[in-house]
Amino acid sequence: MTITAAVDLTTLKKVKNSVIGNPTAKATLVQDERFIGTLIDYINLTSEDSQDDIRIEAAHVISSLSYGSSDALRILLQCNAHRAFLYAISTFQPSDSSKVKAAYARALRAIAVAIAETVGPSQWGLHDSPPGLRSEAKEALESLFQLEALDIYLPLLVDPSLQTSTSVAQLLASAVRTPAHRTVVSEWLPHAERIKEVKGKRGWETQGSTVSPSRQGGWVARKLTNLLLKRDSKFQEAALSAIAALAKDNPSVATSLANTPPDRDATLSLVLSLCKSRSTDLQLAACLCATNICRAAQFHPPLATEHSPALTVMHVVNRLIALDTEKIQTRTKACFIIYNLVADNKELCKSAYERGSLTRLAHLVRAITPTEKAVEWEEDEPESQSCLREAALTAIAAIALFEDDIRGEVTDNFRLIPAIQTSLMHKHVGVRYAACQCARALSRSVAVLRTNIVDTGLGMAVYQLFQKREEDRRITYVASAVICNLVNECSPLRTVLLDQGVVARLVQLLGSGNSELRLNALWAIKNLLYKSSSDVKRKVMDGIGWHELAELLMDPDPAIQEQAFHVVRHVADGADDVEMVFNELGGSDVLLGFLAVAMESENEDVLCQAVGVLANLANSPPHQNSILAHSRLLASLRSCLVDAKVEVRRPAVSCVLELVRAKPQSHKELHDAGIDSTLRHMCEFNAGVAGSPTRRFSSGLQMGAEDDWEVKEKARQALQWLERSTEMDV
Repeated sequence: MTITAAVDLTTLKKVKNSVIGNPTAKATLVQDERFIGTLIDYINLTSEDSQDDIRIEAAHVISSLSYGSSDALRILLQCNAHRAFLYAISTFQPSDSSKVKAAYARALRAIAVAIAETVGPSQWGLHDSPPGLRSEAKEALESLFQLEALDIYLPLLVDPSLQTSTSVAQLLASAVRTPAHRTVVSEWLPHAERIKEVKGKRGWETQGSTVSPSRQGGWVARKLTNLLLKRDSKFQEAALSAIAALAKDNPSVATSLANTPPDRDATLSLVLSLCKSRSTDLQLAACLCATNICRAAQFHPPLATEHSPALTVMHVVNRLIALDTEKIQTRTKACFIIYNLVADNKELCKSAYERGSLTRLAHLVRAITPTEKAVEWEEDEPESQSCLREAALTAIAAIALFEDDIRGEVTDNFRLIPAIQTSLMHKHVGVRYAACQCARALSRSVAVLRTNIVDTGLGMAVYQLFQKREEDRRITYVASAVICNLVNECSPLRTVLLDQGVVARLVQLLGSGNSELRLNALWAIKNLLYKSSSDVKRKVMDGIGWHELAELLMDPDPAIQEQAFHVVRHVADGADDVEMVFNELGGSDVLLGFLAVAMESENEDVLCQAVGVLANLANSPPHQNSILAHSRLLASLRSCLVDAKVEVRRPAVSCVLELVRAKPQSHKELHDAGIDSTLRHMCEFNAGVAGSPTRRFSSGLQMGAEDDWEVKEKARQALQWLERSTEMDV
């Protein structure tokens, strides 16, 4: 559509009506860059021009263009539409038309929502971002959360026009998706209040040392709470969604909203009352808001106790999930809310199971999912139904993550494996991802792993998906997590996958450059090597490459380092295998050098695995002298005995015991490193002193007695060997 006529009010209305809900018309219109540029110019016409109607219609057209068309969004970003609206809003005067303000706030919201959807993460399931647009959109999104931009549109939350304030609340609800953005919005204050706060500080106080009422809960959260008091469900829904966005994974805001201030009820109490609204959309918004507050707030007593806010949410969403008459979109959101509520929380997963969430989700999945393995998904299946299946499977995976009894219900009572297996072949990336998450949860159970996953072919189906190089990276990531379980010592599929080339695929992922895929690949290799034969170890390590493993031991990512040392630890769990490790990793100087560096790491996980490797190496008599001659290593070993968590102290003291038992004459080296005196302190009587199960002493503090019985007993034995050796020398 090329605009040849003059761009007057009539033309703008005609264009607006033609593009609303019409992707084809939008795609055609955005090719007329001159017209789009004219629209942007109209946004900043001054009020004196008496063209408010044209400004409003131009804003409406831009709002419509920003929805559902990546090409349109690209052109709008190139024309700096978001900056044009910010500038226009910054020039608003109290006398300006409320209709103009509302239209501009609505347009800014539409652009911000489109930008946030492109950048991600998605709020409801997995979605693909248009290629080549994400970088540009990310830059635009960041600009919307700069202080200068916040100063322009956040004050509209208290605009006399509820339409305007609602649009700003909706903008926050959709655009605030990262911790950094939550922080800047929740801590924002109007300029006048910022100045007042700074002036209120006394000279000797540092920034942040005063307790400002304006900081308690945040100005934005308080104004959004005020919107909840309005009796219009649309306004309340927008405010609830915005509060949910601010409270998600934000303990300071969530705790403030959950606590009861002296002058009114807690915001959470008001939110929970809206969970019982007659409006379904309002119920969903309230449940999501309550979920995000509950999960982030510091609650006492725990969330899963009777009368907990979490149980109120479960009751509401369970009913919505079970109602066949509800809209698909409603049931989809209800499934995702139950997922957000219980994810990674064992007690809440158990509560959801006991209150029938799993039953409703299982019935839903079976009702909408064909289970014939040979079925080909119909191309005309509505995307909304695919999203519903994704949401239900995602929630099931979360609920089944911890308990074997719940996993047994999924496999034996509800018989969901056929539905999960066919979902692995679905065209919709979110469905495949959710099905993999279910397989991951189920494969955590040894009983299920040895029976259902093998017998039904689910394990091999995930493996086939894992092998696809062209598969979406997110699918490969979660499939690799399943592989970690499938190659465990207890898995009947370990040998099968080894024979079918799993190592080659894991090596590909190690070289992918993606930190998450690299980490899962190493995790799977570690599991594959655990208690395996020397032949299997050689086969696996030949596939990985010893030189490549050495590089991983020095990787800048501590998580990669930790898993790489864990791999070495599992390889070196026998005398012959220790010899192989020394030979292949460059001999004593190189290998012990790696360990010396790792044992000085500030990362406790790296330290733990490095000490575990050293304890294994100390069991090899041919290499004990090399360890004893390495003063830097012994100094680090002593530090581990003094100042590390018990998971480090146990292998450390085992290492010392093995060295002194095998080499009684080693007392000089250990004495020079201060290990003998350390052992004496560890064996001192410690009655009445409650030690920490993790880190007992801080750097620079006097060393105290050992509080772990196992460590103390081995320290006592090592000290006896040392003292006996000293007496014999005398």
